[in-house]
Amino acid sequence: MIITTSDQVEGKTIAKTIGLVRGNTIQARHVGKDLRAGLKSIVGGEITDYTEMMASAREEAIQRMVEDAKSQGANAIVGMRLATSMIMQNASEVLAYGTAVVLE
Repeated sequence: MIITTSDQVEGKTIAKTIGLVRGNTIQARHVGKDLRAGLKSIVGGEITDYTEMMASAREEAIQRMVEDAKSQGANAIVGMRLATSMIMQNASEVLAYGTAVVLE
């Protein structure tokens, strides 16, 4: 599956536009990791537990978007974007979305 943030795929022609595809996941923070993150915020530096959690959430959302596109007969996704939002105090959503297409 070709995934691009642009609206075209260089060297390819879009034969059919299928439409919007998306995938999302919601991740909750772990209390123990919050304590370490709080300490890290005092001394500074990257909070690697959260970096890893968000990277995993992005990958899961993208995989779900790809599954949505495949189920509709697409072989590519153009205009792919990621969005995040806070669902509740300790949980965030990651949404991957784009336009499913069939490339020649």
